[in-house]
Amino acid sequence: MNKSYLNFRTDMADERVDVYKKVHNLTEIEGVIVKSSDTNNIKMTTVEVTNENGEKALGKQMGTYITFESQDMQYFTEEQKQAMISQIGQQIKLLVQGDKKSVMVVGLGNEYVTPDSLGPKVVKFLDITRHLLKFAKEYVDSNTTREVSAISPGVLGTTGIETAEIIESVVNKVKPEVIIAIDSLVSQSIDRVGKSIQIGNRGIVPGAGVRNKRDGINEENLHIPVIAIGVPTVVDMATITNEAIDKMLENSKKEIEEFSNKNIDNNNTSVIFNLLNEDNRYNMIANTLNTENYIVTPKEVDQIIDKVSEIIASSINTMVSV
Repeated sequence: MNKSYLNFRTDMADERVDVYKKVHNLTEIEGVIVKSSDTNNIKMTTVEVTNENGEKALGKQMGTYITFESQDMQYFTEEQKQAMISQIGQQIKLLVQGDKKSVMVVGLGNEYVTPDSLGPKVVKFLDITRHLLKFAKEYVDSNTTREVSAISPGVLGTTGIETAEIIESVVNKVKPEVIIAIDSLVSQSIDRVGKSIQIGNRGIVPGAGVRNKRDGINEENLHIPVIAIGVPTVVDMATITNEAIDKMLENSKKEIEEFSNKNIDNNNTSVIFNLLNEDNRYNMIANTLNTENYIVTPKEVDQIIDKVSEIIASSINTMVSV
């Protein structure tokens, strides 16, 4: 396996940490700090990329990436949902760094393609205040209300305009102090789809996870801080097949170790397993099944999008009052 470069098939920072550690047989990555906690059945993992070595290892810019995960997210009680909203809202406030900063929320994606409709759906649930602060001041307290605006710029295929170009034009006119960009993500595992929410402070590159990179929506291009919030809604088909074979091989290795006998040539068995290492195996699957352009999503993806978009919007709404 080429360990100098890993072709990550996930947007999730914590998954990239796990993959890199596994491939290099490491317990820690120089330049990457990982912290985890578990409260109310919600796991929070913070990945801090602190130097260039960490950037090269994970393919992520120096910054903070926070993931909230719960296997029960689709079936949250109202109490569990409010606990998640409170935790995410608190982290968003910390990343915004300032009670008086005006915020523009950008709902990325295509509202007509369900797995890619997270951004536009979140925008519909937001408490928008910019117009009230400008044109209906008698109805709001400008001392305690943050300015919040939002746009859903659509996608290049329907607008003919790069999303980053639309955002830049609006930013130059509206002049927000912070952008919060919402987008659907790609996961390494089907078990994470619709069950994780990632927040990062280094912006986002739309389409990167499905090999359709667009211009980056980040501070380098827009000259203001960009907070990215995303949820994994898809996994590519070859990754699912790869994951299934990985689990099968792990089980087979255990069985061989436990029930080996004189009729089994352990050396030959080891050669076969090494041939099917993760890097080679993925390429073999992708080439054999021609799965590169197939992206898989759960059948209940519409319910997933509705649930997580409400949670994310409500989390952002917690910062409207300052």
